[in-house]
Amino acid sequence: PTPEPLTREALAGRLDHIEALLSRGAHELDERTSTLRGDLAPAIGWARGGELRWPVSVVVLLVVVMQMALPAQYRLESRWLLAAGEVALLVAVTALNPHRIERPSLLVRTLGLTLLVLMSLANLDAVARLVYRLLTGTEGSDATALLLTGAAIWLVNVVIFALWYWEFDRGGPVTRATGKDPYLPDFLFAQMTTPEVASPTWRPTFLDYLYLSFTNATAFSPTDTLPLARWAKLLMMLQSAVSLVTVALVIARAVNVLK
Repeated sequence: PTPEPLTREALAGRLDHIEALLSRGAHELDERTSTLRGDLAPAIGWARGGELRWPVSVVVLLVVVMQMALPAQYRLESRWLLAAGEVALLVAVTALNPHRIERPSLLVRTLGLTLLVLMSLANLDAVARLVYRLLTGTEGSDATALLLTGAAIWLVNVVIFALWYWEFDRGGPVTRATGKDPYLPDFLFAQMTTPEVASPTWRPTFLDYLYLSFTNATAFSPTDTLPLARWAKLLMMLQSAVSLVTVALVIARAVNVLK
């Protein structure tokens, strides 16, 4: 049979029906995307604000103390000036944002990055001095002191790289706390790949980055957290190289001394 011709009213009705279906599908897709990004609610455990400041401040203070406690041949001549500058920056950052890291501030972020650069340069200098003395045979014959010094430099290196990861992943702790971080993460944590074990709004804290740094420094490769951004891959590669050189040379020299 010949189909009946569509009237203007029937055609308009069908177009309205198709438009409603497309609009509903777009709305459902937007809701699913927002849920995956964690924009619908604060991150788990952050209902009252951002990440606590004190764990990071305590760890940074321990790094300053360990750098000061290194033997004279592994630290800068102006160690007191360096320590005073690091402590002053730490006090300033803590005073400007004492409780929770949730308020965007260019000044606080600049001071925090300056502190991190100072600690990194001091530890890089200690690593270079250690490697030079090991390669030239001027380290000495005290295996215990060598192992303790190498362990201190290695541990400070772990903390410093953890701070770098923490400061830059998905825009930093403030951006992660507000839920405005980019959809694609710089690091892929296990909670992101297995959503059934964590809240959809889960966010990593400093302890997660400290664990990432420690495992990368011991395994010399990613473990359960994968770097996705190129800067993250390069930084993890640099950390593994520094850790491998430090551990290999220190252990080799210590074994040689003990023999």
